[in-house]
Amino acid sequence: MRLGFCIYLQIENFMTMRHILATAVAILLSFSLFAQLKVDDDGSLSSGQSYGDHYNVITTAVSFLTITPDSRAGAMGDAGAATTSDVWSQHSNASKYALEDDDFGVGLSYTPWLSNLGIKDINLIYLAGYKKLDKKEAVGASLCYFSLGEIEAYDEDGNKAGYTISPQEYSFDVSYSRFLADNFVMGMTGRFIYSNLVPSDDRYHAGKAVAADISGTYFKNFKGSLPGLLTLGFNFSNIGSKISYSEDNKDFIPANMKLGAGYNVEIDQYNRFGVYFDINKLLVPTPPLYQTNETTKAREMVAGKDDNVSVPQGIFQSFADAPGGFKEEMKEFTLGIGAEYWYNNQFAVRAGYFNEAETKGDRKYFTAGAGLRLNVFGLDFSYLIPVNGKNSPLANTFRFSLVFDFNNEK
Repeated sequence: MRLGFCIYLQIENFMTMRHILATAVAILLSFSLFAQLKVDDDGSLSSGQSYGDHYNVITTAVSFLTITPDSRAGAMGDAGAATTSDVWSQHSNASKYALEDDDFGVGLSYTPWLSNLGIKDINLIYLAGYKKLDKKEAVGASLCYFSLGEIEAYDEDGNKAGYTISPQEYSFDVSYSRFLADNFVMGMTGRFIYSNLVPSDDRYHAGKAVAADISGTYFKNFKGSLPGLLTLGFNFSNIGSKISYSEDNKDFIPANMKLGAGYNVEIDQYNRFGVYFDINKLLVPTPPLYQTNETTKAREMVAGKDDNVSVPQGIFQSFADAPGGFKEEMKEFTLGIGAEYWYNNQFAVRAGYFNEAETKGDRKYFTAGAGLRLNVFGLDFSYLIPVNGKNSPLANTFRFSLVFDFNNEK
């Protein structure tokens, strides 16, 4: 058993010791899957394993884009595609901005990273905001900044070089959303991604990429003894170019399909309760499986499909390329379930659960949190509790978010 980490770039034979150590630490501290892998070091199938039981985690570059940045969704099992609209919709489903009653809003969220391991200078900071253009359309923008802190640099002999490096990544995006029908809104988001993991030289450089999101929300009000609002949402995110850290290699960014449903019940004048459900799937090829030919000693692909393909082909291939067939393909869907209770639109209590298949990362955790709204000001926090005994970058960590909504009449 060993920890499997998301590899951002390939280390080649002539890379200096300084780059090797810096990159290794950057990989270790980046958004890793913290998965307990049972795969051989060369990616081959272990003796006695079937394809469906093989630990085969999908990895991408700039995985910080998949981190839920706000405390509200973070307290509800990362469910956000079909929740009621808020300032954080930019990440989960930007089309919901068109449903906002307020004129504009802004939010700032802080997520400590690996604090459970005693590391203090790694964090994710997310700034988001929206502006209603009229009753049927809105624009939004956000900045997501992921800092890996300061890392001691080493020379080619493994000695301290006397200076530090500061790996960092960020994305900036803008969105536009509007009503297309009485009960349906859509949104489009454009995104620029920057990833600087090692000092640039004549061979390695910071990675850059562009991507887009396409999102939509259907909603319908139901009347009766317990009137409520049904919402169905989707978000195809990070559909864009590959990212490169050298002239020789290009890596997929985490293109993702998010589908969600939710129902929000108005119990009475003071009490409101919502239940939300999300499923996610990376639109990235699954790594094929290899075995070593006993005669030629060469590694041969024995299951799956070649994952060195273009982005469009990779998206479509991702639905039918798992080495273990349909059974493994279904394991690539993650599940997030959450619930939220509001009293007098001022105080909220939230809880949720997130589940990922053991062979695809094994992230399983409960979440909890609360929220407070006072006039235009709001505060949310969330807490993550692993349930399978394995560590998590957010284990036993509080996340905080500040919200400012103007012309708030909710």
